[in-house]
Amino acid sequence: MIELAQDAGFCRACFAPAPAQTRVCGACGERRIIAHPELFTLSIAHLDCDAFYAAIEKRDDPSLADKPVIIGGGVRGVVSTACYVARTYGIKSAMPMFKARKACPDAVVIKPNMAKYAEVGRAVRKMMLDLTPMVEPLSIDEAFLDLTGTARLHGAPPAITLARLQERIESELGVTASVGLSHNKFLAKMASDLDKPKGFSVIGRAETKAFLARQPVTAIWGVGRAMAARFEQDGLKTIAQLQEMDAGDLGKRYGELGLRLARLAHGRDARRVKPQRETKSVSSETTFNADIKDPRRLEDILWELCEKVSARMKASGFEGRVVTLKLKTADFKTVTRRATLDAPDNLARGAFAAARRMLHETAGGKSYRLIGVGFSGLSSAHDHGEADLFDDGREKIAAQEKAIDAIREKFGKDAIGAGRALRRARERIRERNR
Repeated sequence: MIELAQDAGFCRACFAPAPAQTRVCGACGERRIIAHPELFTLSIAHLDCDAFYAAIEKRDDPSLADKPVIIGGGVRGVVSTACYVARTYGIKSAMPMFKARKACPDAVVIKPNMAKYAEVGRAVRKMMLDLTPMVEPLSIDEAFLDLTGTARLHGAPPAITLARLQERIESELGVTASVGLSHNKFLAKMASDLDKPKGFSVIGRAETKAFLARQPVTAIWGVGRAMAARFEQDGLKTIAQLQEMDAGDLGKRYGELGLRLARLAHGRDARRVKPQRETKSVSSETTFNADIKDPRRLEDILWELCEKVSARMKASGFEGRVVTLKLKTADFKTVTRRATLDAPDNLARGAFAAARRMLHETAGGKSYRLIGVGFSGLSSAHDHGEADLFDDGREKIAAQEKAIDAIREKFGKDAIGAGRALRRARERIRERNR
């Protein structure tokens, strides 16, 4: 067990103890000292990989190291991830691709490879679980961790254990991560954004209120663009202003959100780190390069999306009772339709049958820029019981899809496809050759 003074720090390069005021490590000479009065008493952390998708692409292609890289695609798609070089041009996640290309014409644009990213994400998750079972995933590359009571197990306080985890992720997986350490989830997540990339930031109990007072209201997790605009109209710009307001007044003005703001403005967050997060839906959508009106083309794309969603449902062991169709018109209006199935399903053909009916009921000869489909009302997949013994049709479809999934898993997703998928593939080739 590493013995450390309460006001000490340590070197993030070699993990040697270091006096609080030291700037250079006496053991290795590196200038990577981290010190904080509460450093060794805090145990709630948020770990977030840095520009995750772009970092993986740069890892796999060293020639991209110093280049601006954008993960996204299509003229009318959006940016999934921008590397830190690209961010210097003002490019950020969810920005329309045409704006990103205009801001940085020389950027290298790479279409997402979700299978590759998911594999690295699973490896990161396993490393977290090697330290504590109290891991609450937020996305493919980030999670909360509760390391309370693990010091004896790992021979070091949580702060050093987390720094070692950062080093392991970088050395074994070739990507970097940033850590926020605090006394609750809200502040840990806020801390992880303070010093990216490869950062390690701490927000202690004693400094919580003063630290928050300096932050803009938009720094509160969950305050989106619409809420920020409302705050602007109401003259609320800083968390300090929220701290001065009565919780009851905030509740009257903003409802339940106002009461939440009152708590978070003072750094109060009683939520525990929950090892399992309930998956509520599985979906996929795509934005077209040009608006589409032809019902057959919309159907072909819808089938492709149903196959994607079905594959993810099967891999996750889910079945869904509700199928949702999403459309976005040429003038950016979003249309959503839902259908409840007779029984839970995870087959592509089941999703397509329901979504296709809704498409024809809704399309009305309009042009669309986006289409999406998803399952919700999820439950664990199980062997169908006596009620389904005579459903030979479903069993045959399930067997066919299982065989197709196995072939794709072994030889790649383009190894085999139904007629619709093959026709769609030919269309994509023609679009690229134009």
